[in-house]
Amino acid sequence: MTTQFLFDGPEDAAMTLLLAHGAGAPMDSASMNAAALALGGAGVRVVRFEFGYMAERRTGDGRKPPPKAEKLMPEYLAALKTLGAVSAPLFIGGRSLGGRVASIVADPLRAAGQVAGLLCLGYPFHPPKNPEQLRTAHLAALQTPTLIVQGTRDPFGTREEVSGYALSPSIELLWLEDGDHDLKPRKSVSGFSAKDHLATMATETVRWMQRVAAR
Repeated sequence: MTTQFLFDGPEDAAMTLLLAHGAGAPMDSASMNAAALALGGAGVRVVRFEFGYMAERRTGDGRKPPPKAEKLMPEYLAALKTLGAVSAPLFIGGRSLGGRVASIVADPLRAAGQVAGLLCLGYPFHPPKNPEQLRTAHLAALQTPTLIVQGTRDPFGTREEVSGYALSPSIELLWLEDGDHDLKPRKSVSGFSAKDHLATMATETVRWMQRVAAR
């Protein structure tokens, strides 16, 4: 299967981000569109791609469940190879499952000089309602500079839960008040809108990328 890309942001951007989707929604879902547009508007060249199981859903052949994250590693690496060399510093990442897969392949890629850092939007620290089933073992030793953008009420990992995890010092966390797994807050509760949080995500991500690229 040939990798198909969606592009957002300026072609001559100072930073490029290869971004994968989450487990249940495609690369052009509302949440992925919103995140890519926000990052692209902040000056990042965003390159989206789709895992094979999700692309197959577009043919109408049923809803094939996502493979385990480890099974998707070759597809992430294949997308990176298809993208090829870029002139700007390259970051990898994704929404939820996509970010988890990127986090597994990040260290070897950084050691090879292929990527500068890792961005996770709504990291799935554990399945909802199963906080004991952690997906954090590899995060304790992660060497790649990483930014995880997480809503404080994300059912895959709230602020209170994540504060007790053993995470590598290379990981920075950006908490968005009252955000859910899509980073959306309840405005009546938090005073913030989804647009507010996306703008904060994009602005702070660019600042983080600039710091990482300058190291």
